[in-house]
Amino acid sequence: MTALTGPVPAHLPARLTITLWDFSWYTRAEPGGPFDDLDAVCAEAAALGYNAIRICAAPLLLHGGLEHDGRPLADAARELEIEGLGGSEGWGRYGQRTRWYDAPGGYTVDVGARLLELFEAAERHGLVVVLASWEYQQSPAFARSAAWFEAIHAVPMHQRYALLAGAWSRMIDQLTAAGHRSRIALVELHNEVDFSLLPPLGEGGAEALCGLRREHPDLLITASYGKPPHLAMHQLPEGLGAAQFHVYSYGVLDALQRLVDIRSEGSSDFPNAALQGFLRPDAPTPAEYGRAAEWKYRATVVTDQMIYGYDWLDPDAWDTWLYDNYGAYREVMLREIESRVVAIAEWARWKQVPAVVGEGWIGYTPLHGSFEEGPVGRALAEHGIETALSHGAWGLVLCSNAAPHHPMWRDREWQRRLNTRILTY
Repeated sequence: MTALTGPVPAHLPARLTITLWDFSWYTRAEPGGPFDDLDAVCAEAAALGYNAIRICAAPLLLHGGLEHDGRPLADAARELEIEGLGGSEGWGRYGQRTRWYDAPGGYTVDVGARLLELFEAAERHGLVVVLASWEYQQSPAFARSAAWFEAIHAVPMHQRYALLAGAWSRMIDQLTAAGHRSRIALVELHNEVDFSLLPPLGEGGAEALCGLRREHPDLLITASYGKPPHLAMHQLPEGLGAAQFHVYSYGVLDALQRLVDIRSEGSSDFPNAALQGFLRPDAPTPAEYGRAAEWKYRATVVTDQMIYGYDWLDPDAWDTWLYDNYGAYREVMLREIESRVVAIAEWARWKQVPAVVGEGWIGYTPLHGSFEEGPVGRALAEHGIETALSHGAWGLVLCSNAAPHHPMWRDREWQRRLNTRILTY
């Protein structure tokens, strides 16, 4: 067995197998929703072989010390009204057939109390928690009110990392006082700092990160990248306490997205002729469908074209194109996953820190598209997992879609088999 790339605190599992719950553990907590009953869903995760969950813990909302219109933001967190992206009259809700953005809303949640409830359930079922923040990337977009979004975005860019570090320190103190410090597997200053409304990590982030590590030297603390510089890992700033990086190989998916121009914004010919060939017969025009509130697009990284396109395309037609064209991309995608995983692991070994692949493997697909959940996607995931294990990775996600709020959660046999492979490697 290959040794881990770096040491791990003795009280943590020898390997982590992670299910990605992101912000959905509070934005999909509607009655009957995938996270309605936290104890039940933690029990289910443990039964599938997972020992770790990765979440947005909303540190700025809960412990940022910010105000909006003279009211502490933390007060709003006690009765946070979840809306999702809102509704289109006569056409359903925006994001209804997307991943992550399909939140129906219609309820309020005490985020702080729910966080403690999650840790208590995790303890009962032998799970540890990877703490991250998606707040400068997505989380506030799901609230009915813009207060959370406006409060954190009023903070000047150069102060945002320091704000995050202070909020995390206070949250860690609170979790410690509640008896949950040993349940913290990893703290990420922020998710995907390279794809969020933050400066480059080297512009104040590394300093804030190192300060947080000095305050809590017994914890693993880092920041994650959505696309680390795989060909030039030396460009990463000093101070990362773990190599928690994401490995996506879009390949054939990227080719299709470019063909239909679905990730752009403001295209004059949207939907273009190619995308029209993928739309459902009952699809409204973009003008008929309308758009979510403008601030919600500024609060997230997903465009209105992607929301419309994923909501109204035919997933079977989408998957068929991917399968028909995958052959030309297969070797490139396999090599890309392998080379990126190896680069991450070797950098981690050089820095003597644990390596974690917290997201992967293909990319952002429609909710009911099954290409990544099918034989091709599973084979790519298994290739990435085997490569990571053989190079000493400590933590792995099976697939970003292997979580309660995605259809892949129903593939129980595959999850159990891969989790067993990771934990017994």
